[in-house]
Amino acid sequence: MGRFLLQRSGQALVAIFGVVTLVFFIQRLTGDPVLLLVPETATQEDIEAMRRTLGLDRALWVQYLDFLRDMASFDLGRSYIRNAPVWDILLSRLPQTLQLAAGALVVALVIGLPLGLVMALTQGRPVSRVIMGIVLAFQSLPTFWSGIMMILLFGVTLKWLPPSGTGTLAHLVMPSIALGLLSLATYARIARASVLDELSKDYIRSARMRGVGTGRLVRRHLLRNAAIPVISITALEISQLLAGAVIVETVFAWPGLGLLTVQSIAARDFMVVQAVVLLGAFVTIAANFAADILYTVVDPRVRLTKS
Repeated sequence: MGRFLLQRSGQALVAIFGVVTLVFFIQRLTGDPVLLLVPETATQEDIEAMRRTLGLDRALWVQYLDFLRDMASFDLGRSYIRNAPVWDILLSRLPQTLQLAAGALVVALVIGLPLGLVMALTQGRPVSRVIMGIVLAFQSLPTFWSGIMMILLFGVTLKWLPPSGTGTLAHLVMPSIALGLLSLATYARIARASVLDELSKDYIRSARMRGVGTGRLVRRHLLRNAAIPVISITALEISQLLAGAVIVETVFAWPGLGLLTVQSIAARDFMVVQAVVLLGAFVTIAANFAADILYTVVDPRVRLTKS
C-alpha cells in the first residue's frame, strides 16, 4: 500500500508540473498584458518601462524558471490588473465556488443515485423507461441554456427566486440545479449500470432464494458493492463541476472563481488565470487520490491488489 501511495504521489507531481508548464506558455500566446495596463496615450518608452516593472522584458525561459521557483514556495505573485496578491484574490472568491460546487454535488447525489437505483430495480417496466428519458434529457441540456431558462421562468416570470447574485440560500438554488443537472444524469446512469451488474451476480440470486426482501437486499448488499463505480465517478465529477462553474457563475453573476477566470482571461491577467488553473488541478488530483483510498475502505480486495 505504501508503494502504491508513493507511486500515485509521483504521478500527481508530474501532472502538476505538466499543468504549470502548459498554462504558463499557452497564456503568453494570447497577447501582451502591458498594452491593457498603460493608457492609450502612452509612448513606447512608457510601455517598455511598464514591461520592465512587471519583469516581462526578460527572456521567456527566465520568466518560466522564476515562475517554477515561485510555485515551489507557494508564491502565486501579484495580479497585473488588480495590483493585489493572487492568494488574497483567490481566497476572496473560493468560498463562493465551494458553496456552489457543494450545492450542485448534493443535487446530483440526492436525486441522481435514487433515480439510478429505481431504474435498476424496475428494469423493463414503463417507470424505468420514463425516468431514463428524463435523465437523458438532463444530460442533453447545455448548462448555459438551462440556467437562462430557469432565470426567465423562476426569476423573471414567477419571481420565486432571485435571478442573480449571492447572499442567501435562495440565491444558491438555481445555480446549484443548473450546475448539478449534468452530474445528476451521470450519477443516475452509473448507479443504474452498477446495480444491474450486482443484481446479476450469484450472491444476489442466493439471497433472493433465501427469501431476503428487496429493502434488506439493497441496504445489506447492493449499496456497498455498487459503490465502487460511484466513488470513481465522483472524483471525475468534482473536476467537471469546477469546469462547469465557469459558465454557471457567468450566467448567474455568481462571484466565484469561475467568473474570476472569465474576467482574468479577458484582461490577460496571467497570474490569476495560472493560479485558478493550478488550484483546479490540485483539487482534481486530490479528489482522485482520495477516491483511491476510499476504494480500499469500501472493498478490501482493492487494498490487497494495490499493495
